Amino acid sequence: MGSIMDILIFVSLALVAYMLGAIPFGVVITRLLSDIDLRTQGSGNIGATNVLRCAGIRLGLLTLVLDISKGALPVYLAIAFLPTNQLHIAVYPFIVALCVFLGHLFPIYFGLRNGGKGVATAWGCFLVLSPLSGLLVLLVFALVVLVFKRVSLASLTAALALPPTVGFIDASLPGALFSALIALLIVHRHRQNIVRLIQGKEPPIWGPKP
Repeated sequence: MGSIMDILIFVSLALVAYMLGAIPFGVVITRLLSDIDLRTQGSGNIGATNVLRCAGIRLGLLTLVLDISKGALPVYLAIAFLPTNQLHIAVYPFIVALCVFLGHLFPIYFGLRNGGKGVATAWGCFLVLSPLSGLLVLLVFALVVLVFKRVSLASLTAALALPPTVGFIDASLPGALFSALIALLIVHRHRQNIVRLIQGKEPPIWGPKP
């Protein structure tokens, strides 16, 4: 009976994580607090960077906080409330993290299209899963933004730094594998940014546009 209940709790939490991850906070905030449809402005992306460019720093920061929070909350619940045997500790929180991350990338509310790139949501997940790794990756992100002024380049660099950081700090095979999968998905979502970076056409977060 206990194992069946554990499975039901896990499946329910994974589903809730996906549905929460799919909430497009950038779109919701800009529609409620401005007259902008984020999907038709700027890059068309629903994430905090596009909100910042199109609607200003206040709404951009609010979107960032909410996207980070929706990654952190279900992972925290997975760790806090699921049974504490070794399999659950090792695997379940990462599966829940993947569900919330996929929700952000492929939101059901938009027909599995027009999702974000997942950087803030993934960071929220790993801030709970591996706090030291999350902070080190944030440092990498911040340094790249300060030097090169390109959020996309910072996101790609931080994503690629995540798997070895998690693997080294936590010595966790599930952690390394799940973080590698998330990093690959982030790189895939940035494929147009990669082309613009190579061509020298990627706009900076501040300063003159190329």
